[in-house]
Amino acid sequence: MRRRVAAEIAGEVAAAAAVSAPAVVPDLTAAAFFDVDNTMMRGASIYHFARGLAARGLFTTQDLMKFALGQAWFRVRGSENPEHIARAKEMALAFVAGLKVDEVVRLGEEIYDEVMADRVWAGTRALAQAHLDAGQRVWLVTATPVELARVIAQRLGLTGALGTVAETADGAYTGRLVGDLLHGPAKAEAVRALARREGLDLSRCSAYSDSANDLPMLSLVGHPYAVNPDSELREFAREREWEVRDFRTGRKATLIGLPIAATAGAVAGGIAAGIALRRHYRSVL
Repeated sequence: MRRRVAAEIAGEVAAAAAVSAPAVVPDLTAAAFFDVDNTMMRGASIYHFARGLAARGLFTTQDLMKFALGQAWFRVRGSENPEHIARAKEMALAFVAGLKVDEVVRLGEEIYDEVMADRVWAGTRALAQAHLDAGQRVWLVTATPVELARVIAQRLGLTGALGTVAETADGAYTGRLVGDLLHGPAKAEAVRALARREGLDLSRCSAYSDSANDLPMLSLVGHPYAVNPDSELREFAREREWEVRDFRTGRKATLIGLPIAATAGAVAGGIAAGIALRRHYRSVL
């Protein structure tokens, strides 16, 4: 009896002495938008996803290399040539038709925990957290499939994600996109549409990216930041007096700055992921 009373008293005293952290006051008209690849995490998220599939023995090196060649071409020419963008889109979509959405999400969660979590830039994550602490919503904006982008956002405790949307029917991918790849100007359009829906004042919003391809999105907001920037974005940021944050050091900065290598990995990952999942389904059906 005495022990129970003593425990109750200890609990009452501890509760009375507790200091409550001040509640975050929501800032409903401001938000932050973060690119993913080489901005929020080192390397390409879709490539890391493919690495996780490779660890499960679901695709071959030959499959990966075929996809890498297509991605390299897209990096060199696709950003300025609609025909090449369309070709890259069609190539990727050919491999996802028929795949189950819930399986992609499940694998995305597993592979994020195994492969991607350790590749998140601590500095960029801290920038996102600062916006959350200020009561602002934080969105990822990426060409990565929206299902994988949502997994990353959830694991990071962010508000949500804008990503490339693939058409689905009966829980499976049809092999067509809803709209187009979320790349370049499409990212700015997505941010603009979200701002209308959520009542955001874009002049009070922030955006973060490593790539000059995201200049439309960066130019849309009142507070643009270049994070781990490529040479073109760094020069543009210098001219516009935008803030630059670089969390790379030494050799990492050089490697991440190589455009063909980085994008080759991204496309290789995307196609390889499709090949892997297609073979997986064929093996279990």
